Amino acid sequence: MKVQLYVPDGRYDPWIEGFAEALPEAECVTWEQSQGQPVDYAVVWRPPVEMLRGRTDLKAVFNLGAGVDGILQLRDADPEALPASVPIVRLDDAGMGAQMVEYVTHAVLRYFRRMDEFAAQQRAGTWKFLKPNRRADFTIGVMGIGTLGAQIARALASFGFPVRGWSRSARSVEGVECHAGEQGQAAFLDGLRVLVNVLPLTPETENIIDGGLLARLAKGAYLINVARGPHVVDEDLLAAVQQGQIAGATLDVFRKEPLPADHPFWQEPRITITPHIAALTLREDSIAQIADKIRALQAGRPIAGVVDLQRGY
Repeated sequence: MKVQLYVPDGRYDPWIEGFAEALPEAECVTWEQSQGQPVDYAVVWRPPVEMLRGRTDLKAVFNLGAGVDGILQLRDADPEALPASVPIVRLDDAGMGAQMVEYVTHAVLRYFRRMDEFAAQQRAGTWKFLKPNRRADFTIGVMGIGTLGAQIARALASFGFPVRGWSRSARSVEGVECHAGEQGQAAFLDGLRVLVNVLPLTPETENIIDGGLLARLAKGAYLINVARGPHVVDEDLLAAVQQGQIAGATLDVFRKEPLPADHPFWQEPRITITPHIAALTLREDSIAQIADKIRALQAGRPIAGVVDLQRGY
């Protein structure tokens, strides 16, 4: 059995060593070393189209992350990029859920406790009481309540916040008021104080956070985006912040990464920028999960995380 690897930074040794320990029955090779050779499985993150085009030898492609838009965009641009018979498998969690919960909870509590305002007072040398927010009035909405989003929603609900969830199809999360589909979006958005985006990026969700959606939130609401940059219409968010409809935002993902030095987000102090670090792929956890799934496929057993190509996740 042969496993082919592709990571953009070219740091293959830790991955090869990890698979040698977790899956000793497999030979692990890099794409650069094995171009043109038949292999059984590919493990990739944002691979070049040349790696996947016409690969009828592959039994599955494992994506080193929860979001598979990097692969699906290749297929959209080139229908021959990967045969339809080859399943694409995403990571179910692999340690990303806990990181995402930490990141989002920190951003929510910072806004709820008005810490950015207190920091501004400190810079100005001002000692002033600010009226605290009431938890019961502080409804939080999580868009995308799959594996990661459900963990975030449950964690926020554990603080006593009213939490709503929205997804394309109906889901149920304990302690969370769930809405689904276009018919459920208005009730989900109405009066939200915080909107957390964890949606997968698909043609249907691209540009979903636009001026119209932001206007349906409570005045002075806050946006947290930990999904993908193209979910947000940058110009609309910037205008909503400058007009006071949106108090601010914490953004971990952007249309172009690294965020260009001349992007206006850099100059807006009410927008917090982090460099796509909300949930990093943990190598050991990811390797262990992929190794287990490869063994299951070899034995003819079903696995979780197979992407529905029609839905895009």
